[in-house]
Amino acid sequence: MSLAFIISVLLVLGVVFVNGWTDAPNAIGSAVATKVLRPRSAIIVAVIFNFLGVLLMTLISSQVADTISKMVDFGPAGNQQSLVVLAAAMFSIVIWAVAAWYYGIPTSESHALIAGITGAALALGGLSAVNMKEWSKVLIGLVVSSILGFGSGFGIARFIEAFFRNAERRKAESFFRKGQAGMAAWMAFLHGAQDGQKFMGVFMMALFLNGMAGRAADGTFVIPLWVMVLCSLTMGLGTAVGGWRIIKTVGMDMVKMDTYQGFASDAGASACLLLASLTGLPVSTTHTKTTAIMGVGTSRRISSVNWRIALEMVYAWVLTFPGCGLIGYLMAKLFMAIF
Repeated sequence: MSLAFIISVLLVLGVVFVNGWTDAPNAIGSAVATKVLRPRSAIIVAVIFNFLGVLLMTLISSQVADTISKMVDFGPAGNQQSLVVLAAAMFSIVIWAVAAWYYGIPTSESHALIAGITGAALALGGLSAVNMKEWSKVLIGLVVSSILGFGSGFGIARFIEAFFRNAERRKAESFFRKGQAGMAAWMAFLHGAQDGQKFMGVFMMALFLNGMAGRAADGTFVIPLWVMVLCSLTMGLGTAVGGWRIIKTVGMDMVKMDTYQGFASDAGASACLLLASLTGLPVSTTHTKTTAIMGVGTSRRISSVNWRIALEMVYAWVLTFPGCGLIGYLMAKLFMAIF
């Protein structure tokens, strides 16, 4: 077992931890904003259901992990330089994510992961190291999550307003409080289903490059149970340590929501995430959830959305691919020169 392997695995787990720290709280932000769940309770919900999402969805369908593991080619098993480059990619993602967390901006760790490994692969093998067929799924997922996230949030909020127009307010409020608590758990489950699989795909790449895992004939991996448990526990620990700052930005600063609107944003986002998970599209939980919140806010009136916060998020999303990709490229070149 080489030092490069140990470092690369530790950095992969570091990225999983940072994902739980900066990305998983998006799933529960709405429930905290509407005071359905207290912050500590919401974080406990996120930890538990992220764990379940990683385990159960991987057993049902591992297509998202397969897409990530086949997106780039770091070379054959036993290649020491490939492990060094993978470690550089993980290091670049940690740098990007911590900087975003410091400023309270919910960037997408999914997009950072994809950008980081792509930049590092380009440094190692040029364009031939990138599988554009798999990479195209990222672009499709980006469009799908934006349109469906915003549209479903907008549409579900309008439907609720029309359907419950004559309902007794107290009973309706009680219904949506219970519903949103359930939706927050479901969102956390789907975050684990999506993001947990992405990072397990990279973890399996590290095992493969060290000769500790094999690929099937179609290039996919069979993910063992211990990898699922290790990644989900690491993600949960990250959420427990640092979730509050992102919860505040997503759930409280961008849109002031009533309980039914929080329910609508979670319902819309979770529908998109479930569709993406079952079809193998690697989409961003952050991207999907925040566009759903924007859609819910816009359904009331355009001015309900704090567009300054929303634009900061959009800028961060736009910059993630070139920014984190460039850092991954430069870190890979630096690591190859040093090691």
